[in-house]
Order: sequence, then C-alpha cells, then structure tokens
Amino acid sequence: MSDIAVLAGTAVAIVGIVVLIVRFRVNPVVSLVLGSLCLGLMTPLGLGKTIETITKGFGDIMAEVGLLIVFGVLMGAILQEMGAIERLVNRLLQIFGPKRLPYSMSLAIGTLLQSIYLDVLLVISAPLAGSAARRIGPLGTPRMAAAMAIGLECGIVLMVPGVGTLALAALLHVPLGAMLLWGLVLIIPTILISVSIMTFLFRRGFWNSATDEVIAVTEKAKAEVPTTVPAAQTAGMVTQTAGTVTQTAGTVTQTAGTAAQTVGTAHQAPAWPDVAPASGPDVPKGNGDDTAGGEASGPGLLACFAPLLVALLMIAVGAVADAVGRENAVLKFIADPVFAMLIGLIGTLIVGRVVVGRKRVETAIANGFRESGQILALTAVGGSLAAVVAAGGLGDILRGYFTAHTFLPLLLVWLVAAALHIAVGSVTISAITAAGILAPVAPALGIDPVLIALAAGTGSLFAVHVTSNTFWLLQSLLGQTTRGTLKTCTTAVSVASVVGILLLLPLSLLF
Repeated sequence: MSDIAVLAGTAVAIVGIVVLIVRFRVNPVVSLVLGSLCLGLMTPLGLGKTIETITKGFGDIMAEVGLLIVFGVLMGAILQEMGAIERLVNRLLQIFGPKRLPYSMSLAIGTLLQSIYLDVLLVISAPLAGSAARRIGPLGTPRMAAAMAIGLECGIVLMVPGVGTLALAALLHVPLGAMLLWGLVLIIPTILISVSIMTFLFRRGFWNSATDEVIAVTEKAKAEVPTTVPAAQTAGMVTQTAGTVTQTAGTVTQTAGTAAQTVGTAHQAPAWPDVAPASGPDVPKGNGDDTAGGEASGPGLLACFAPLLVALLMIAVGAVADAVGRENAVLKFIADPVFAMLIGLIGTLIVGRVVVGRKRVETAIANGFRESGQILALTAVGGSLAAVVAAGGLGDILRGYFTAHTFLPLLLVWLVAAALHIAVGSVTISAITAAGILAPVAPALGIDPVLIALAAGTGSLFAVHVTSNTFWLLQSLLGQTTRGTLKTCTTAVSVASVVGILLLLPLSLLF
C-alpha cells in the first residue's frame, strides 16, 4: 500500500472522528471506535485483522492503566465525600491569603487533587474560589477563574494520576514513576508562570468587568430597564436568559451523564457561598446532609490526603531507584503503581470511614464507579486507535518527517496535539489521539518517550473553547460571560500550553 494511501486513509479517519463528535454529537467513545474500524479497513489490516487489532489495543491499555484509573477515581470520590477539598482550599486561604490564593489553589488543583473527577472538582472548588475572588478585589474573578482553568487542564495531561497523563504514559510506554517526576518538574513552573502572565494581562486592561462578568451585565440591564418594568422582574429575565444560553451551550460538551447532571446541580446552587474567615476553623464537610460530628474530632487535613501522598511517593521512589540503578525485587514490588495506588485507596477508605462513616463511604464508592465508566472506555478506545494506527504503517511514514536530536520533533508533537484539540475540543481525547498517532514513531526518534508524552500533553491544552465542558462550567459557576470565559479559560490555558512547550524544550537537553 502506498504512503499516500496510508496518509489519506488516516486523515479521513481522523476527520471523520472529529465530524462525528463535533457536528453530529456522537459520543467520543463510539466515534473513536468507528474511526478505528474505518482506518483499519482502509489499511493493509483489511477485514481479517481490523477487529482483532482494535480489541487488542483496547485490552493492552486497560491492562496498563485500568486499575490505576479506577483506584484514583475512587480515592477522589471518598475525598470529595469527606469535604477534604473545601478544607484544603480554606487552609490555603488561611496560609497564603487572598492575594496569593490563585497560585496556591492552581498548584493544588493541578497536582494534589488530580485523582478527583474534573467536573466534580470544579463544582466543589468553584464556590470557594468565587468567595475568595471578592476578597482579592476588582480582578478577583478573572484571576481565580484563570488559575482554576490552568490548574484543572494542566493536571489532566501532565500530572499522575490525571486521566490524560495515565493514557499518555501507557500509549507511549513511559514508566509511571518517570511520568510523575518529570510531569511534576514541568507542571509547577508552567502553572506559576502562566498564572503570573494572566495576572499581568488582567492588570493591563485585558479584563472588563462591565462586559466580562455576568453580575455587571445584569446590573447594566437593570439600569436600562424602563421604569414601568419592575427591576426584580427584569433581573429574573436576564438570569433566566443567561441560564438558557448556558444550558444550550452545555449540549456541546463531550462528557456524558455525570457532567450534565453536575452542571444542572450547579445551576440550582448559590453561586458563591462564603468560606470561613481566614482566621476561622475549617469549613464543614462537602455534603450538607450530615453535619453532625465527624470532622472536628476526626483526622486532620493532612491525614485525609496522607494515603494519596504516600501512594505518589511510593511511585516516585521507584522512579528514583530505577534512575540511580538501585532497583531490587522488593522495591520494585512496593513501587509498582498498581500496588501503590491500592495502598492509597485502602488508606483513604480507612480515613473516610473514620471521618464520615461506612454508609457515606459506600455511597462515594458507588459514585466513583459511575464516574470511572466513561473514563475507562474513552481511554481504552484511544488504545484501540493507537493500535490500528501502528499496525496500518503510519509510523514508518512519519519517521521521515521527524529528525532526532533537535527541537523539531517535540514541536511537531506539540503541533499535532494542538491541531487535534482545536478540531475536537477535548483535552483528553486530543492527547490520547496524538499519542496514538505518534506512538509508532517514538522508538525511532532517539528521544525519551516521556518528552513525547509531555509535548503531546502541553499541545493538547491549546485553545480550550466552547466544545469543552470545563469552559461552560467555569462560565456558569464563576459568574462570567462567554466573552469573559474566552479570556480566563481559552486564553489562559493556551498560555499554559505555550509556556509548557517552551519550558520542555530546554528540559529535553537533560536527557
């Protein structure tokens, strides 16, 4: 089969996947499977090997990261039930104060809290961020919104156990310990620099409260109402219209069931409930249905997150031992990511039962299993696409376009992921698809696969826009207009994408 035919077939399959997701609103899992099937039939795989390759790719990636995703989501669900996230944000506010909260909160979201399902994490932390925004001052809303967007999206593809990070590591055969260490090295300066750049832009007039914040728009609408129309009725009309726009826009989201239900719940909740004063006690547990006891006499905030921290430390120790050549059978077993995450889950279960009781922990676990279903399916079909791309011969063709020992390969990886994200609109899907396309090329590049994974991750952050669930959640939960969200989400995360690749290029010289 000619190179042109392979390239054309791959292009048709990728464009078909994009059209199915964006134009016809077909679930991404179904779209990726159909794209893989069509690609296989247009390559030398033909009828005989296509289904077998899709199935094998699905199983291979699940064998690598399936349990890790489940363990991570379950830990996040239990932490959510304990109210640990609200307590952490409140503690950050006490320690760093409102002015530094955008930096500290973005770092916490991007690193420590990545085991929590993104939409749930956003809904939980947004009200606290909104309350803190009022303390920061006139630019509080854009600073907190941008910080949250940067932390949320960077963590997905750069930090273990982010879903995109696990998928990238599995597809490119990167040891999870190495992905954790180098991802941590990259994500911290990326977040800090990106938040600083956005703060600078906001202070130089990039933000206009009159047009970028829903509250300001509502006040302006009320001021322009004729005196014969009651102001309260007009405000209700404005609010209802904004809600309708948000609900309509939400139909473009690619997260099924759970996210849609989360958005609906968020619209019914107060926008920005106050957090406790900086000198006050920790906020109560996340669910208001069980406020009696538990938290005040239970383990502290550090104890709540200790099992997750221990799990990540075990994985990191294994990576360090491997790097210095001190690996042995016992250490290898202890540092195995599946074992480490299992220990973290067991520890979180124990702490959760002490804090909120057995019944609420069981409810959290049930919710966690529901949340992990689509994540597992999406990650696995990404593996199917990668397997078909590899078997179809695209890797042999792409090798001619990549030159080792220069910056060019990493830039091309970044561009591939960025282009896919602009087309598809999903950070996770674009990262997985880019990794699937590039996986066959990785061994011939002479570049450590962890660099390719990180380049694909940073590229997939570029231009988060209206097809992203994060975009609309940030808009509705932090009181922004669509124009404002284009600044705090689209622009801010794109800045992080560019900062990430610019930091990665010199970092690659260390390998």
